[in-house]
Amino acid sequence: MGDTATVPEFEGFDWSGGNAEKNWERHRVTPLEAEQVFFNTPLLQGTDPAHSEMEKRFYALGQTDEGRELFITFTMRGRRLRVVSARAMSRKERRVYRS
Repeated sequence: MGDTATVPEFEGFDWSGGNAEKNWERHRVTPLEAEQVFFNTPLLQGTDPAHSEMEKRFYALGQTDEGRELFITFTMRGRRLRVVSARAMSRKERRVYRS
């Protein structure tokens, strides 16, 4: 994982580009679940330098309203947060998140 960071202030979500469908098909995560992560605590955030060649990327570890623990990769498009990928946390990520 990259350095810790705080999610920039944002005014909403950008679901263009088919990422909503991709996250559902690959990981069974709905857009609503991905969005809930950013409004629940705890929320761990950081930068993702390994995937930031084209645009700065971030990651977030958090949970949905139902307690589902998710790993989110995202970028900023202006003042909108664009989810690139949303999936269940790995065992290692859960350990970090819960500690």
